Amino acid sequence: MSAQDPNSCTFDSLGLDPALMRGIADAGFTQCTPIQAQTLPRALQGLDVAGQAQTGTGKTAAFLVALYQALLRHGPPHGRQKTSIRALVVAPTRELAVQIHHDAEILGRHTGLNQAVVFGGVDYEKQRRQLSDGVDVLIGTPGRLIDYLKQHVFDMRHVQVLVLDEADRMFDLGFIADIRYLLRRLPAPERRLSMLFSATLSHRVLELAYEHLNDPVLVRIEPDKVTVDQVRQIIYYPSMEEKLPLLIGLLRQAEARRTMIFVNTKRMAERLERVLGANGFHAQALSGDVPQNKRLKFLRDFHDGKLAVLIATDVASRGIDVQNIAHVINYDLPAIPEDFIHRVGRTGRAGLRGRASTLVAGAEVAELRAIERALKLRITRKQLNGADRFVSDRPVLNTLPSRTLSAMAGEVFS
Repeated sequence: MSAQDPNSCTFDSLGLDPALMRGIADAGFTQCTPIQAQTLPRALQGLDVAGQAQTGTGKTAAFLVALYQALLRHGPPHGRQKTSIRALVVAPTRELAVQIHHDAEILGRHTGLNQAVVFGGVDYEKQRRQLSDGVDVLIGTPGRLIDYLKQHVFDMRHVQVLVLDEADRMFDLGFIADIRYLLRRLPAPERRLSMLFSATLSHRVLELAYEHLNDPVLVRIEPDKVTVDQVRQIIYYPSMEEKLPLLIGLLRQAEARRTMIFVNTKRMAERLERVLGANGFHAQALSGDVPQNKRLKFLRDFHDGKLAVLIATDVASRGIDVQNIAHVINYDLPAIPEDFIHRVGRTGRAGLRGRASTLVAGAEVAELRAIERALKLRITRKQLNGADRFVSDRPVLNTLPSRTLSAMAGEVFS
């Protein structure tokens, strides 16, 4: 089948169930994104799909629409008990599982199908009771899913749809043994619709797909073409001592709203939270040590615009899908080149313009060149003109004069 033109593929052209179309309308979706245009026609025909797409490309809606359409079209299997789930969605992190569940509630609102999300850290008995009452679509993280499965709180004998989201992170976080445990207890691949999504279709991800999916169609949306064309990127070259003052100056110049700062370590995230708080910014660090209830509150507040600045590492931030992020700041350069695209791609979504600033100090200059080579990014550089230089006339705690900050602004991606 030829790839669909994303400019011509709309949801109302796909022949979807009217109840599902009502949920799509509630979500405000009309035009398909590239990953939706290329995966939905195939999945709606019952073909398994292995898709390469990062967070923010619309992949969640792609697999949820296909999932609901399959369940509505085929109906429940004969002999299904109330604790037998009909669809399973596996995500590597709690935050991603929660966000998928939120989207599933909107899209499935009028279908008569119910959803549940399970993950570790909180609400053990509450989640258990919900599963015992019967669930059609179960979304969860591997550990909690296996826990309840071994206790026979639910069973997977009648699963009609399987989704593995962010399969590459399943490997990175050491969950692959758990994933294989779950997959081996599902109906045979030819008896279910299966979809796998991953930021990269590496050899190990493809091996998993070919082992547990039924001759999947491969769909690739190149990460460097997803959103970065909509992002104005600026590189600053401070010294190590000037890096933190520069960050505060940038936040003041941009009036710090919906800003995401990326660092490489939990320790640096916590340090920035303290310093930014002392300088009057509402900022929170996202790390694994934060209790789950607080983590979810931070994400809700950031999503709702109540939290101005979210600081995170690449691992802690994976799966966070917040729309309308105004500014991404790379305080540290990522260790993995592809993570640079993941970071920048969090702004400039849905056709909106975004802004990304990268602070490069000392030996990081060589790291930046390595990222450019690895990603084959062709970056045009130009000197900032006077209009591009930012000026801060407000007092700053422990930071540099505005004329110094302006001089550190080195080059612009265009």
